[in-house]
Amino acid sequence: MSATADTPLRTPPLLLRRLLALFYDLWPVLALWMLTAVPFTLLDVALSGDARHNIAPYSPLQWLLWLGCWAVAGLYATLSWKRGGQTLGMRPWRLHVHGADGAASMGALWGRYAVGTLSLLCGGLGFWWALLDRQGLTLHDRLSGTRLVHRPRPPGVSSSGA
Repeated sequence: MSATADTPLRTPPLLLRRLLALFYDLWPVLALWMLTAVPFTLLDVALSGDARHNIAPYSPLQWLLWLGCWAVAGLYATLSWKRGGQTLGMRPWRLHVHGADGAASMGALWGRYAVGTLSLLCGGLGFWWALLDRQGLTLHDRLSGTRLVHRPRPPGVSSSGA
């Protein structure tokens, strides 16, 4: 296997960077979830006539709300990955998503998002996979054919941004 000129720029990120980027992305996603919940709440008030209760647990409306929130978060992630290779939470850590052969398809990005969601629901097992993987890839990296890479700070740029 031959080394390319950009090999030093494409190192697998540490698990801690991945988790910190995920934590950073929680905040814009939380705002999107709040916006997504508004029409569901208004619909629930219109159907029940009572504005002083919550959507019933395990009701069809609550399941639709959860599905809507998952889809909105998926749109945020996949469109960000497709447009610029990173979400807002990935920018401070200089992380980028790439396809195995360059640009990733939307299908691969949605696959990455779906497997990453399942991984989080299973206690992050797909993320912990990176500790055992020889290349430092998570399970959703492997299964979707995408890669998360860390680009080091360019030479001559200080960490304080000055």
